Amino acid sequence: MNTYFDRAEMRAVTERSTAWGVFMIVHCWAVIAAAMALVAWLPNPLTILLAIAIIGTRQLGLAILVHEGAHGGLATNEKLNLWLSQWLCAYPTFSETLAYRRYHMKHHRLTQMREDPDLSLSAPFPTTRASIKRKIIRDLTGQTGFKQRRAQFMAALGTPDMAMGDRVRLFGAKLGRAFAVNIAMAAGLAALGYWWLYPLLWIVPLLTWHMLVTRIRNIAEHAMVHDADPWRIARTTHANWLGRAFIAPYYVNYHAEHHIMLYVPCYRLPLMHRLLDAKGLKPKLETLPGYAAVLRMAAPA
Repeated sequence: MNTYFDRAEMRAVTERSTAWGVFMIVHCWAVIAAAMALVAWLPNPLTILLAIAIIGTRQLGLAILVHEGAHGGLATNEKLNLWLSQWLCAYPTFSETLAYRRYHMKHHRLTQMREDPDLSLSAPFPTTRASIKRKIIRDLTGQTGFKQRRAQFMAALGTPDMAMGDRVRLFGAKLGRAFAVNIAMAAGLAALGYWWLYPLLWIVPLLTWHMLVTRIRNIAEHAMVHDADPWRIARTTHANWLGRAFIAPYYVNYHAEHHIMLYVPCYRLPLMHRLLDAKGLKPKLETLPGYAAVLRMAAPA
């Protein structure tokens, strides 16, 4: 990108900020806490459904911040970056930054190639409207989430031929910290007198709305892109305030820019987008006007 950006512009788009990283994490948890507080104060079907959608999107937000941590963008200090990513973003959603980093860097090296580990997420599209409706129903009813979590837990338990001690150690290594963080979250809510918020407004969103918006994100980012063009191996999707609130938090919609310069922190991607536009380069990017357009593209008939 040195061909298009001068030194000052390169510094502006690549500068990392611990303050920005901490702010995004605090914002994410503040939104989650506010949604839970709303239901605790005024429990009814409408507030519960709204909170599930808000929290499910913020759980995707935590996954996005894990992604940012995998790229080193949450803090200027790598140890702090990893701590923030692991303990405040990954473990609450049963994830792990270092394992994700290894997987994700392979995706960047092999984007849209046969060896791309993410190819299966976008390859089935376009599909039929009936097919995508079935996928949405499976996501919202928890079938997708339950299947994925069950596979994750079974893998962490090892195989029946392993000694029990080895299986316990394997589970502890893979999911021990995640379980500890989640037990602490459940205990904290119980201490406040609202134990039921943990299963209702943490586990249910994780298995339902989080699955749906993750699917939509995956479709938007790489489905039906021009894999022979390095400017178009990923897609940027316009997101208004509603889209950012319920589908695409923390600049995740700027995915074409991310693949062009993977070391640009997510909070600098809007600036990079504006600079590309000012230089007349925006038409080179693969873009869509919104997430409704994503679903129409994914299932045209």
